Amino acid sequence: MLMQKRTALKLALAGATALMLSACGKDEAKPAASGAAAPAAPAADKGEGPLKVAFVYVSPANEEGWSQQHDIGRQKVEKFFGDKIQITTLENIPENADAERVLRDLCQQGNKLIFATTFGYMNAVMKVAKEFPDVKFEHATGYQTAANVNNYTARFYEARYMAGILAGKQTKTNILGYVAALPIPEVLQGINAFTLGAKSVNPNVEVRVVWTSAWYDPAKEGDAAKSLIGQRCDVITHHTNSTAVAAACEDAKIPVISYNSAMKKAAPTMLLAGVVHFWDTYYQKRIQDVLDGTWKPEPVWGGAPEHMIDVIEVSKDADPEAVKQMRDVYAKMEKREFHPFTGPIVTNDGREVIPAGKTATDQELLSMEWFVQGVTAKLPTA
Repeated sequence: MLMQKRTALKLALAGATALMLSACGKDEAKPAASGAAAPAAPAADKGEGPLKVAFVYVSPANEEGWSQQHDIGRQKVEKFFGDKIQITTLENIPENADAERVLRDLCQQGNKLIFATTFGYMNAVMKVAKEFPDVKFEHATGYQTAANVNNYTARFYEARYMAGILAGKQTKTNILGYVAALPIPEVLQGINAFTLGAKSVNPNVEVRVVWTSAWYDPAKEGDAAKSLIGQRCDVITHHTNSTAVAAACEDAKIPVISYNSAMKKAAPTMLLAGVVHFWDTYYQKRIQDVLDGTWKPEPVWGGAPEHMIDVIEVSKDADPEAVKQMRDVYAKMEKREFHPFTGPIVTNDGREVIPAGKTATDQELLSMEWFVQGVTAKLPTA
């Protein structure tokens, strides 16, 4: 399954990359910056009633993690638009045939804009979208589009680089741990950026990876964290969707950098920081576009300039110098004065993939299939 997913992604890159790259250069495709003055919500057409909008989550919306962060965005837009929209939320929808059934039901119930918030819904989205051309679909982290299907994601790797700075300064063993779901470019970008950030402040650091083969599997995630702890990793992060890694680190008294949200409930004493994504301004814009009749497929890959990523809830135990360096890096990324994947970058098998003075293109990032020096893992082959 791992290789099938990687292969499918590679097959789609030629068309998807071109579409995403052209869209990412358009200002109108980017969500407004956090704190920017928001446009007044327009009155709904009196003859049509409120716009029906649906959000579909793969995991519980009230559990710290991926779905909760999307639901925070949902709550904010619901408050902003008030009775101009009517929102339905469905959670714990697995990435299988159930997703297709749920999406079809939502369309039949009159929803005109559906946010499908996990990669594994992609095939279901594309199939149901053909059946309901008057319904707009927004698919998180996907790469396929259609006349009524858009995709959106965040430059997770930017916040990962920042988190690596914290971890690199914090470690005493010089061994960092990373629980990862699947070996696709999005995940590899994060592992590599985290490693590059750590090595920028601690050249002796290494990063060990344990795979779970699933986005949301608390049992596997917890076991993976315990495995890394057993390997003397003394700061751990993850690219998975439950709180299991944070909880395992709390139990073992190992600092953890959580992902998707700052998991203070799961790790009240051991949370070093949280890598987070902000979706509310993007959701607001896309709902506004439907209300205005201006919605169209505009793939978005937003980062620090769009205020879609950050590292928050930094522990008072974090190294103060590291915190300052992290914030300085964010400020530079926000102005596009710094890119984590700037050469020279050499893989962990000795190949130079980005020459000195060059920066990785988006196409190179979206087709990434290597690890940087410092990562001890190898890509799974089956």
